[in-house]
Amino acid sequence: MSQGTPEHSATGAHLRRGLFVEGERVQLTDPKGRIHTITLEAGKEFHTHRGRLAHSDLIGAPDGSTAKNTASVEYLAVRPLLADYVLSMPRGAAVIYPKDAGQIVAMADIFPGARVVEAGVGSGALSMSLLRAVGDLGHLHSFERREDFADIARGNVETFFGGPHPAWQVTVGDLVETMPLLVEPGSIDRVVLDMLAPWECLDVVADALAPGGVLICYVATTTQLSRVAEASRDHGGFTEPAAWESLVRGWHLEGLAVRPEHRMHGHTGFLITTRRLAPGVTPPLRKRRPAKGSSDEASEPVTGEWSPEDVGEHPLSDKKIRRVRRSLSDRSTT
Repeated sequence: MSQGTPEHSATGAHLRRGLFVEGERVQLTDPKGRIHTITLEAGKEFHTHRGRLAHSDLIGAPDGSTAKNTASVEYLAVRPLLADYVLSMPRGAAVIYPKDAGQIVAMADIFPGARVVEAGVGSGALSMSLLRAVGDLGHLHSFERREDFADIARGNVETFFGGPHPAWQVTVGDLVETMPLLVEPGSIDRVVLDMLAPWECLDVVADALAPGGVLICYVATTTQLSRVAEASRDHGGFTEPAAWESLVRGWHLEGLAVRPEHRMHGHTGFLITTRRLAPGVTPPLRKRRPAKGSSDEASEPVTGEWSPEDVGEHPLSDKKIRRVRRSLSDRSTT
């Protein structure tokens, strides 16, 4: 079977195979396992305190090559995987880690050709996983309230895929206000929400989802998790929600010294999923009794709009966002 040409293969496929070319990102690993990501440019050099490596030594070399710098330090050169790219790309907002993106794609059953809505684009990390899953024949409509975040996401996604993705549409605006104007009722297969208060969007999400469609939310705190669960139950148009988190622990492998790594990717966020019921259907009566004290009706209600500080996130400086946005804009014009 022919591997195809850039014109006849899936978007970005030509960037994942063949010889290294000028302008693409390459991941270098030194003998101590330290990783550096560079963008190949003719005449440029990669510098460390232990010598220089000419980019020209890599341009035209196959993926998986090695090259030595001026101090005879040998580097392994490979194309970054999507997970590598996400962790090294320019970012404004915090990214959804690959371990969570993989769970979202699998547990929300994002399939080729699916019609997906995403809200909270951030730096575009999850968008790339979703685009990989829906393919060129699917459709991902991403909503982002901040124009600067949307620009950063576009820059990262287009850098990774080598240009605009045919299945991707980005709308700057609030999901509750803009989605009903742009999305036909009952036309969406999956909705992915990465935002501070996803429970505020359940009505418009329910209208957009087809019967049996999946809603999956990524939240940072137990307070948010509880509110999403109770709001979906109160809505009456969704199945009983399920929630979980994933923890990833690497292992040290050297001879017989096989043991867990001292550091691990611990808590990053919670995932909660539920499915849209058919119109007019009410969920089956729950058999479990609510635990005593589970209701927060007697507690003081939270009013007003949630902020990142409310859930322990560090505020982002406008200066950093402008710098990242400018760097991606400059890269797209070169």
